[in-house]
Parts: sequence; structure tokens; C-alpha cells
Amino acid sequence: MVNQICNKLMDRVRSKMPEVDDERAEVIRYGFELLIGEVPKLLLMFVLAALLGKLKYFLISLAIICPYRTFSGGIHLKTHIGCFITTNLMYLGNVYFSEWIKFNSIYVKLAVIVFTYIFAVTMIILYAPADTETVPILRKNDRRKKKIEAIVWATGVLIISFCVKDIIIGNMCVFGILFQTLTITKLSYKIFNVKLGYLEYIKSL
Repeated sequence: MVNQICNKLMDRVRSKMPEVDDERAEVIRYGFELLIGEVPKLLLMFVLAALLGKLKYFLISLAIICPYRTFSGGIHLKTHIGCFITTNLMYLGNVYFSEWIKFNSIYVKLAVIVFTYIFAVTMIILYAPADTETVPILRKNDRRKKKIEAIVWATGVLIISFCVKDIIIGNMCVFGILFQTLTITKLSYKIFNVKLGYLEYIKSL
């Protein structure tokens, strides 16, 4: 259904803008897929969060993870159902996990924050922005900019996690960064049978 709509939209774009080359057309089509496929899923997640009484923390979870995901990238599953399930696990799962986990002391919390920061920065340097074969990020300047933005965002969020008084929000900051970082690792791409676009491009040279 989504593919059919995107194909029709792309036919109109190509007919009215013949100067658009295949590479640019692929990017535009991917944008249509995100818009048509993601907006309904996002609305459903809002409804689900509201029904569960977690809307406030769900919105905070979005505010923590979404910008970081924009900068760092991460896996995109091939089916909309799979994507919906994993996205819920990411955002709502972060809320429930953060409510469930209790750190026994400030030193334990600090150790977890430091570990998360080291892990996040290492993975960002190695893999971010973790792209896909559909929309690979090939320009070195773009990749360098996103790496820097991802590190800055992760640093800021983890500093907030240590300073904020609300225990749940503090935990959400830590686990939000940790969970999203896991999605950019090579292991995650292997488990979900997705390929890193940039690495595939390098292999083809």
C-alpha cells in the first residue's frame, strides 16, 4: 500500500520535474516513504502512550532519542509492522525500563553514565551516521558533521541525566542514549539483516 502510493507520487514528480536524476529521485521517494509510513505509526504511538498513562514520559523519551537518532542514524527494518513494534520498544520501552531500574547509589549511577558515554562515543566514531543502502550518506563533510552533532547531543543528555532531580527522567536520558546507540552498531545491522550503506559503497569501489 505504502509502496504503491510512493510510486504514484514519484511518477508525478518525475513527469513534472524531468531534471531530477535517479539518485535524487531515490532520496525523494525515501522521504515519501518516511512521511506516509511514519506519521500514522507516530500517531498510533501517541494514542498507545496516552491509553497506558505514559504520554508525558513518552514525549520526553521522543525528545531525548529522536534528535540523537537524526544525528547518529541506525537500523531501519524492512516492514512497517516490524518498524512499529521496535519503535514502540525503543520509546515506550525506555519509559518502563527507566521506571523499573533503581540505582542503589550515586556512584553506581555515575558509573553507568560514564560507561554509556564511552560506549556511545566509540560507536559514533566507528559507525555514525549509520545509514542504509536506500539512502547512504556518502559525503565526508556530512558524515563528520553528524558525528560531531551526535557526540554533542549524547554529551548534553548524559550531563542532564546526572543533574536532573526526577529519577525516571534521569534514567530515561541514560537508557535512551544507550538503546539508540545499540541501533547503530554493526551487530544490530547483522541481527536484523540490514546493511550499512556507506560501508557497502566503499566495498563497491
